[in-house]
Amino acid sequence: MIATAPESALHGYYAMHAKIYDATRWSFLFGRERILHRIAGIGSPKRILEVGCGTGRNLLSLRRLFPLAEITGVDLSSDMLKVAQQKVRSVTLLQQCYDQPVSGDFDLVLCSYALTMFNPGWEKAIQAASQDLRAGGHMSVVDFSHTQSDMFRRWMGVNHVRMESHLWPVLRSKFTPLVDSRHAAYTGLWHYGMFIGQKNGS
Repeated sequence: MIATAPESALHGYYAMHAKIYDATRWSFLFGRERILHRIAGIGSPKRILEVGCGTGRNLLSLRRLFPLAEITGVDLSSDMLKVAQQKVRSVTLLQQCYDQPVSGDFDLVLCSYALTMFNPGWEKAIQAASQDLRAGGHMSVVDFSHTQSDMFRRWMGVNHVRMESHLWPVLRSKFTPLVDSRHAAYTGLWHYGMFIGQKNGS
């Protein structure tokens, strides 16, 4: 795989952050556990794909919630996947850009603070997820949404995050929403969103 310029930048970013990621992200990646429990309240998926699985934090939680599920994680960063491999061993890990379907027939696709970093590529990732889901399967997203602070928006852009509330209209157009909500962080400095949608059709 030949990385594009944006992908090469993310490779370098996560090579530097992989070892400290879990210790530093708890303070602003809100809603991760909540959305997993919302998923569990909807059903028990048998085949799960996490896009942008990183260090495997969610994979470990998914394994605990769904002990019998077949779980796959995909991420661009080999450094992040090395940490994930040490953390949870009963999953399949794939190193690749998620711009096309993995295999299809998943009951659940989870994107946790990943899509806002796919710039470009977030629309292709949503389309790939739609193709990877079986009819009746669920697309689940927790991610940054928007901010009224230009300074904070620019700072997040330096960290490869786009905060323009751009994900939610496209997700609503692709899936029937079951959960579609925005939540304030740090008294409104920014908002994050949670979305669970069902794929319709046969």
